[in-house]
Amino acid sequence: MTVKTDEKLVDEVLSLGVSDVIVAEDLKKKLMSGRQLRIKLGIDPTGFDLHLGHMVVIHKLKEFQDMGHQIVLLFGNFTGQIGDPSGKDKTRPMRNQEELENNAKDYLEQVSKILDVDKVEVVWNADWLAKMNFADVAKLASNFTVSQMLERDMYQERIKAGKPIALHEFLYPLMQGYDSVAIKADLELGGTDQTFNLLAARPIQKANEQAPQNVMTVPILVGTDGTMKMGKSTGNYIAVADEPNEMFGKTMSIPDDVLLNYFELAARANRDELDDFEKRLSGDANPRDMKVELAKRIVSLYYDEAAADAAEEYFVNLFKKKAIPDEIEETKLSKSEWGLLDLIVELEMASSKGEARRLVQGGAVKINEEKIDDVELIIKISENKTLIQVGKRKFRRISL
Repeated sequence: MTVKTDEKLVDEVLSLGVSDVIVAEDLKKKLMSGRQLRIKLGIDPTGFDLHLGHMVVIHKLKEFQDMGHQIVLLFGNFTGQIGDPSGKDKTRPMRNQEELENNAKDYLEQVSKILDVDKVEVVWNADWLAKMNFADVAKLASNFTVSQMLERDMYQERIKAGKPIALHEFLYPLMQGYDSVAIKADLELGGTDQTFNLLAARPIQKANEQAPQNVMTVPILVGTDGTMKMGKSTGNYIAVADEPNEMFGKTMSIPDDVLLNYFELAARANRDELDDFEKRLSGDANPRDMKVELAKRIVSLYYDEAAADAAEEYFVNLFKKKAIPDEIEETKLSKSEWGLLDLIVELEMASSKGEARRLVQGGAVKINEEKIDDVELIIKISENKTLIQVGKRKFRRISL
């Protein structure tokens, strides 16, 4: 496959939606050479429900794939059993390899909405890490000092808090670094919280007589609250698996001041488009109209334009006209009495009882169009249909 080397394109890929590049001049030279690069993303598939925050790095991989480079998705079916300590204030629990491999299949299905996975090289790091003996591990560990590890902010915070640091956590960046040796990576991508792990490959590759990989970090996407990192635990996420109407509606809820951030990181806008959006926002453009553009663009990325148009129409009917949708999913339940929180989780209108509790306390739950604020409420179900509404976009009719 021919590799694209247009300098304007290369400069945009190196700057747009990027936090840092190490070493930028070296990577640009490689990209301009016309040689197909091996570009790595390492994933520990400890979960499989991806959101738009996870997809920021996938969009960047798509840019490299469109340029003609080889994308290598490396699944940590070995490292995932240990768990990446980055950003964690406590040791992570060990995981089962079979669970990780099943999650990886779901992961591939979701990223296939953006990447051409038929052209992606998929590898598993247990293929080489599980075969290492103790001498191999000792040799690998000789590339780093204890003080280098302890300099990491997260470890310093744990030490100050009197929290333990398990010795195997020091081995994680070494294993991730050796992964780059095994696949001969030219470039590795990751979030800004992964910088230490990404850089760990460079001395290990050099010790194995390989050219050190370049490193590219991408920004963290804020959630729909506009403040905190997007995540399921905070409930401020837009899931890749969300239906078009849900995806559209959640996008419309973001604050105005993160519009440009979302266009750049979540909607793959190019430099010229971002300049235009910025001018419009600083002029007399209505941010709500621009959110509609953003929402349609995001839905089109994960579905298609027809789905985006239908989602816009649904939103207009539901929110501007304050209407209840004509078609609402119906569920027959097996028992007649439910605690309100249990019922919301059972209907998959919240991911946990904790989230359900927050929704009720925040006034986001209605039964037959009446707002409910009692988290201890017992719901009695009959053959007559009951309308449950959670938030502005989730509706369900229930009966026995």
